Order: sequence, then C-alpha cells, then structure tokens
Amino acid sequence: MLIGEVARRSGVSARMLRHYESLGLVRPSGRTGSGYREYSGEDVRRIFHIESLRAVGLSLREIGRALDDPGFTPADLVDDLIRRTRERIAAETELLIRLDRVHATDPAGWEDVLQVLAVLRALGSPSAGARQRAALAPVDEVPVEALVEAALDESDPVVAGALRWALARSDGSAALLAEGLGSAVPEVRERAVRSLAELPGDEAVALLRDALAHPDAVVRGRAALALGAQGEAAATPVLVDMIVAGRNDTDAADVLSVLAGDDAAADRIASLLAGRIGDEATGPPARGRLTQALAGIPGPTASRALADLVGDADRAVAVTATYLLRLRGDG
Repeated sequence: MLIGEVARRSGVSARMLRHYESLGLVRPSGRTGSGYREYSGEDVRRIFHIESLRAVGLSLREIGRALDDPGFTPADLVDDLIRRTRERIAAETELLIRLDRVHATDPAGWEDVLQVLAVLRALGSPSAGARQRAALAPVDEVPVEALVEAALDESDPVVAGALRWALARSDGSAALLAEGLGSAVPEVRERAVRSLAELPGDEAVALLRDALAHPDAVVRGRAALALGAQGEAAATPVLVDMIVAGRNDTDAADVLSVLAGDDAAADRIASLLAGRIGDEATGPPARGRLTQALAGIPGPTASRALADLVGDADRAVAVTATYLLRLRGDG
C-alpha cells in the first residue's frame, strides 16, 4: 500500500507517517519502481500498535523502546505511566477545584478573578505570614470551601486562629466543617471541632451537640467545653468524663461551675461528681480531680459530698475535702 492508502485506512496523516519514519518507528518495507513508499501488512499493524500505545500516554521514544528493545519490561513502563497519570489527574482536579471556587465568587471582571486566584495561592503558600494575610482578606474574596480546607490543614496556631476568625464571618462553613469531623486524621478532626466551636448560629450548636457522642474523646471534649460555656447542660457528662480522664480537666471544671448557675443544676452536677468519686473504677488521681471540681459547685449537695470525703481513706482526697470545706465556711 502506498502512503495515501495507509493514511486513509489507519487514520494517521501522511505527514505523521513521515515523522514516524524519520524517528525510525516505521520503515516502509519497500519502494515502488517510481520510488514511492510501499507499506506491507506488517508495517500497517506496527502503525496501529504505535497509535494504541500513544493513546495510553506513551511518548514516541518510549514506544520505540517498547516495540524494538528485546529486553524491555512492559510492567515497569506501565507502572511509570500509572504514576504520571495519577499526578496529572491530581493536578487537573486541583485546577478544577480552584476554577470552581473562583466561579463561586461570581467575579465581575478579570481583576476579580486575579484577586481570588491570588488569595487561593496565598492560602497554600509555605509562608505562614502569607497564609495569615490571605485569611484576613475580605470575606467576598475568599471562597468558603477554600477557607475550610485551609483551616483543616493548618498547623500554625496563629494562622489557624485567623482562619477560624474568617470562618466565623463567612456563610455556609458549618456543614463543610462537620465533614472534617469524619476525617481519619485526628488533627483534622480537632481542627474541625475547634472551628465549629467558634461559629455563631444554631447550625453550629446543633453540630456540636451531635459531636458530644463522637467516638473521638478529643472531639467530644472540645464540643463539651464550647457548649458548656454557652450553658448547654447536655455537655455535663462529657465534662465530668474529662475530669476523670485528666484531659483539660481544669477547663472542664471551670465550665461545670458555669453550668451550676441555679440550685437544681448545682445539685445535679454535684451528685454526678460525687457518684464518680464513689465509683470503684475511679482511681486515686481521678478522685482527687473530682474532689477539686466540687470546689466550684455551690449548694448543699456539693458541701455534703465534701463532708463525706473528709474521712476518706485516700489522705490526699481527705485533705483536699477538708480544705475546700473551710473555704466554703462549712468546715
């Protein structure tokens, strides 16, 4: 077959066939009496092989090796091709996300587009200062999805604080942060609940209530501290658990004293603390922390619990209870 017929049957242009020949990928098996290239059936099959390998992303140089090198191992090249394809998909996915975020800001002109792109680049900068400046940009210049992603990834405490402040001024971040609570990475879960704790509005409060039952104790604790500070009695059991575990126990005791704002609440909290002190599963250090927590709970129930502890077998608990009773004027 002459080059024109080969081009028609294969779909490869005559120009490209000549390029293949110049690279040594395809050599016509013969020439006509007039000197025209003449391709055999085997030549045409090789052209189809070349096109198939090009379709999966191999370069012409790699194709030449694949077809002509007897020692060539296809598995190595395919592994490399898979890696490059994944990198390309990741890059294109990142570009698509960035374009979606620019589109979400409804830019009025190219200046707006460039401003949003600059902020997005700054949020991903290796410089903490650049990331902080981006977080403090006007809200309408920063897509909320980008702010949430940055907040969940941020390890610098100063930048993280700026991002949480920015999220508190944005709309629509609560549901996105809630997704972070399901992350497999503990640090991401903690950043998500800390950001939720600083959001205003009923949606954030509802999500924090749900987080009180989260399997991660850190998430439960952060949610309880935030809700307890707002007067949510549902946080009380988790706060007591924090004191027992010795995890942010001082903060938890402080919040319990806030929740004990009326007689009924004070009696309920004091009873719960006393019950955990009397639990055989509660070890000496935890009993001491629970006893100290009673100091911030007003009312007769807390006083009676401390009085019962004055003769406790654990001398540290007994001394603490005696001292606290004197401070209360009950000793």
